[in-house]
Amino acid sequence: MNKIKYEEDYYLWTQTMVEKFKNKDYLNIDWDNLIEEIEDLGKSQKRAVESLLLRLTEHILKLKYWETERERNKKHWQSEVVNFLVLLRKRLKESPSLKNNLAEIYEETLLDSKRSMSKLFDLPEQIELTLAQVLDEDWFPN
Repeated sequence: MNKIKYEEDYYLWTQTMVEKFKNKDYLNIDWDNLIEEIEDLGKSQKRAVESLLLRLTEHILKLKYWETERERNKKHWQSEVVNFLVLLRKRLKESPSLKNNLAEIYEETLLDSKRSMSKLFDLPEQIELTLAQVLDEDWFPN
């Protein structure tokens, strides 16, 4: 019955599970779906960090290498860098263990950023952009 509720009305299922926990009705908890949901929550946090880091690096690459558009868009891109950095810091504060994977996540997202941005403008073979620079709220490329 819990599985049907889960598939038919997710919100109702969540509220039902909360009530069962509050009432310590552990025998009637939909454990399989609950475990899956908790796993998905962790994956969602990681994906959010990846997404923010991707957007952050894309805008830094624009600032650093997109010369023909830099003057017109510089302030907007800088603002976006600040916004994405703020949101990234908040996510990492909520889930500090993700900091342990940040270097690995950064390497992957930098490759994705380079692939994406290379469709807009020419990038050099070697990109000089460290994770420390990306996370430094006072650093902007010249």
